Amino acid sequence: MKFNHLSFLLYFFPLFTLNGVENDEDGDYLNYHKQVIEAENSIGDEKYGEALSRYEKVISTHEFIFLRDYQVATQLALYLNEKQKGLRFLKKGITAGWELKEIKKNSFLSSVLDYSEWKNIENKYDSLHIIYLTRIDQATRDSVLSMFKKDQSKALGALFRIGDKAQERYATKKFAPHSEIQMTKLIKMLESEGYPGEKLIGNNYWMSTIISHHNSISQDYSKKDTLYQYIRPRLIQAISSGQMSPYEFAMIDDWQKAVISNRTEPGYGFLTPPVQPTLSVTDDLRQKIGLRTIELRNKLVDIEKKTGMDFYLPDWVQGQIIVEQK
Repeated sequence: MKFNHLSFLLYFFPLFTLNGVENDEDGDYLNYHKQVIEAENSIGDEKYGEALSRYEKVISTHEFIFLRDYQVATQLALYLNEKQKGLRFLKKGITAGWELKEIKKNSFLSSVLDYSEWKNIENKYDSLHIIYLTRIDQATRDSVLSMFKKDQSKALGALFRIGDKAQERYATKKFAPHSEIQMTKLIKMLESEGYPGEKLIGNNYWMSTIISHHNSISQDYSKKDTLYQYIRPRLIQAISSGQMSPYEFAMIDDWQKAVISNRTEPGYGFLTPPVQPTLSVTDDLRQKIGLRTIELRNKLVDIEKKTGMDFYLPDWVQGQIIVEQK
């Protein structure tokens, strides 16, 4: 696997995109994601009221809620014309990091909220956003952002190497030593603060991009690499504790699987298109970490088109994930 995959990642992730709880049901976020998938199945069956009830249960029984789940719950409530409930979830979303400019970009929200409701959101935005800012670990966020910028800068060097051999030499001689330093910093972070994802720093792609870069250096490097093998079980544990989203892990692990096998082994369906004979393997990989099946993802894409809602699915693949027959 050639280093131009690293160059691809440089643009794949943009540099700047920048509660009253009854009880935390069991602290196991694999169960959290299982409940969200049940809600998504209800959406796929067009049982929107049932889906909203399932989201409400998740939100009321877990201390930390991923922003995406507030976003979907907001739209479901508004789609069902439960405006008070929808606006409550929207404001909860702001306390979880939903930025006003992103809210305004949502065409479904623009179509269902009136002028007075938008003014109310704008007037309360700053006080709600402060709740988000006080929750995240700003020092760790700054540290990870610094790592991310260094990583992007180092990866940029691959663009100035002409040809596969030159890029691979750069990968081995220049990028790999830098990446090993980054992984060592991550290991220390995992031991002290935990995984720096949405829960800890309010960002779910800076560190996952860094690890994905590490996993995409070259096939030979990945086969010998021990750093990712050391980190991997800790990342799985971070999913279970709610510090890492399944989306982050899927992209990171997909790169490692694709690079080592030269895209011949089934992965999570993002980098290597799934094929019918091994679709069950892909779905099993996804379900083990709390991701929906390929079929359900494709159903949700259809429902988005039908209703105008945005379910904030990973846009690494636009629209449906096509299952190849061969």
